[in-house]
Amino acid sequence: MNEDNFENIKHDDDDDENFISRSQKKREVEALQSLGERLVELKPAHLDKLPIDETLRTAIDFAKTLPHRSALRRQMQYIGKLMRFADGEAIAEAIDRFDVTKEAHNKVFHKLEKWRDRLIANDKDNSMLDVIITEYPHTDIQHLRQLVRNAQKEVALNKPPAAARKLFKYLRELEENQ
Repeated sequence: MNEDNFENIKHDDDDDENFISRSQKKREVEALQSLGERLVELKPAHLDKLPIDETLRTAIDFAKTLPHRSALRRQMQYIGKLMRFADGEAIAEAIDRFDVTKEAHNKVFHKLEKWRDRLIANDKDNSMLDVIITEYPHTDIQHLRQLVRNAQKEVALNKPPAAARKLFKYLRELEENQ
């Protein structure tokens, strides 16, 4: 009789370990819903790179078109429901890579700005070009040199920095495609 009671007590302890409180479940659902809100704020190009299924993507795209608060709120709840079946951790990690406020993104951004400035500053020995070509082997060298020449002409003629922006955009594309 004592052994039976011991078995029941041991079995009850196993249930306690797997028990998730209602508050914990609610926090998890709210976290998924806020992750869904972050998804709605992303650009379509970033959404294409996320590990989400077609149903979730369609719901996100539809939420972006909704002007009314109540309809948008209902759509966000639906997105939160769909998020329960998605890999939330993988999606959150991917979003963090796109998040402009993250330190890693800022480091890359500043590195590319410095590279652009060095290219425009007429790097005589082409060491900056060599660094870029080494870092990004798929670089279109001819196109890069043309962008640099155009940006240098702008600086010499005191024109607005349109070519410098194109050069930076190309460097950013190289970084994103790597």
